[in-house]
Amino acid sequence: MIDAKTLTRNWNYPTSVRFGPGRIAELPAVCRELGIKRPLLVTDPGLRKLPMIESALASLRKGGLGDAVFSDIRANPVGRNVDDGVAFYKAGKCDGIIAFGGGSALDVGKTIALMAGQTRPLWDFEDRDDWYTRVNVAGMARTIAVPTTAGTGSEVGRASVILDEVTHIKKIIFHPKMLPTVVISDPELTIGLPSRITAATGMDALAHCLEAYCAPGFHPLADGIALEGMRLVRNWLPVAVKDGKNIAARAHMLAAASMGATAFQKGLGAIHSLSHPVGAIYNSHHGETNGVVMPYVLVFNRPAIEERLTRLARYLGLANPGFQAVLDWVLALRKEIGIPDTLADRRRCGRCSSRPSAAICPDGPVETTPTLAIWIGMRFSAVSSGP
Repeated sequence: MIDAKTLTRNWNYPTSVRFGPGRIAELPAVCRELGIKRPLLVTDPGLRKLPMIESALASLRKGGLGDAVFSDIRANPVGRNVDDGVAFYKAGKCDGIIAFGGGSALDVGKTIALMAGQTRPLWDFEDRDDWYTRVNVAGMARTIAVPTTAGTGSEVGRASVILDEVTHIKKIIFHPKMLPTVVISDPELTIGLPSRITAATGMDALAHCLEAYCAPGFHPLADGIALEGMRLVRNWLPVAVKDGKNIAARAHMLAAASMGATAFQKGLGAIHSLSHPVGAIYNSHHGETNGVVMPYVLVFNRPAIEERLTRLARYLGLANPGFQAVLDWVLALRKEIGIPDTLADRRRCGRCSSRPSAAICPDGPVETTPTLAIWIGMRFSAVSSGP
């Protein structure tokens, strides 16, 4: 049995992180330390109804601070959510952001903080070339991040993923100073997460670590973090899914999520390249979609990643270390925690829209490209012992 006290630490990498059970009680003090008097707490509509949000707001009021809330956010956030949030921020004369929730709330909160003092439109800051230099840094608001899921790791990220409703493309908005100033990582806030969401977000954390580790290029720092993140997922994700009140499992998965987002500055890959457009069109859960396509991408990329996966298998302590051992582990993990085998299975389970809307495909069928052909093939394939 792990003593919860041993899971409490202050970290200063990649930003200031206050990690451990009960640390949410420090929220008012953190606001005061950063000079924030009128914070805007950004969360999602579902979380807004839960006691943890009212508890946080009550602590802010008790500390003599503002308690404004913005929660008009979609599960796959769109540019309009950011624009509305900026307008709310300005109308309330707020002076800082508390991004409180899962990946959607964290991404929107960070982007509101970016846009609070800008004159250019949001899409001018897409992660292309040196577009981040267009940002008026002095106009950015300070951000406190409070994650309530263990998946995206957006609390330690320098970017957000926002859907452009005109093009129906998920776009990355980036600036180095989008990294939150302080993160409060309290595993107690993830205790009530349903098992299905625990599984889906956990697969997102795994995908970040796995793709960062497999990405080409010399970055031993990211590789080391990614390897340990995957070990934590292997040891603790099944426990967190089965026993959501296990604070040690929740804490280790929260750490693994931050590790994945720290590592993937090295790069991501085809898992996310497939998952993002599927989510944009079918409004599917990003982490679960990552879990669905993961084994297919591993097989497709085998010639390029086999040596690395052999090292990964040794680090994880898998029997007969090699590519197949890692693939078998991923397939077994998916089965154990309830991740669907195919995208068609996700549709049959009602976990995403069955077809794109007319607004998305106004001119009829989507043109079939090689990548899309692979995707269509996966939707109607079945996985048993392997993809």
